[in-house]
Amino acid sequence: MRNDNSYLNDYYSKAYFMKGNELLPEENFPKAFSQKGKRLLPGIFAKGLALWVKADKALVIADLHLGIEEMFNRQGMMLPRFNFSEIRKHLEKKVFPGTKPELIVINGDFKHEFGIVSEQEWSEVIDMLRLLQKHCKKIVLVRGNHDKVLGPIAKWEGLGIEKGGVLLPKSLAFVTHGREMPKGAEFGKAKVVIIGHDHPAVTIREQYKSERYKCFLVGKFGKKKLVAMPSMSMVSIGSDVKGKLLSPFLQKGIEKFRVFAVADKTYDFGPLEGLD
Repeated sequence: MRNDNSYLNDYYSKAYFMKGNELLPEENFPKAFSQKGKRLLPGIFAKGLALWVKADKALVIADLHLGIEEMFNRQGMMLPRFNFSEIRKHLEKKVFPGTKPELIVINGDFKHEFGIVSEQEWSEVIDMLRLLQKHCKKIVLVRGNHDKVLGPIAKWEGLGIEKGGVLLPKSLAFVTHGREMPKGAEFGKAKVVIIGHDHPAVTIREQYKSERYKCFLVGKFGKKKLVAMPSMSMVSIGSDVKGKLLSPFLQKGIEKFRVFAVADKTYDFGPLEGLD
């Protein structure tokens, strides 16, 4: 487990991208980068590990797992408490510049513990909410499977929790954690579904070297377009997308999904089936 974020930089000290099975240098890469982020779908951009939904002026972040270190500490693992500070740094350097969100959606697993609210969670969730409130007019919390007892903290800050998800009205993007299939009319109206939960990551190989990166997956679910987000947590990189994934949204056709790896920039590696 690495906590110095070097995995975001060391492989791309000289940047490459995949075209089919060929590894090409960055100077041949399509130039599509700006402060607005890397375009994943029309009007939807990757901003670091977050999503910017332009029409709704909405920023979506997922799977922060605040307080995870205290759980490991109780189990006898002396993990330093760095997750909050590294997330804050990432937001301030990679996400907030170039965006002025009116809405920030936290798409599940804001905290880590299942059945309790630890002292670290209480402190860090409130501190994170207050940091985010400086950058937007409204915050919406979407419940993840780790958020069963998030209610007392949300109530303390005057916030509710959306159990199934929330529909962004202008883009018709439905933001849901992804552990379960949502129900209801709002999900039916959606043209795009945005999920978290699986913490997708991709392993990039070049000869004898391999490195794993957090990534976005972009594909289809039925007639809807689908974006699976990487985790914002800095404690682990995530689960390899070529392994078994958990979300019901990611059980079929994932080999056709495009992979956008997050390193110093966001890189389009094409369909998953084209990666070794």
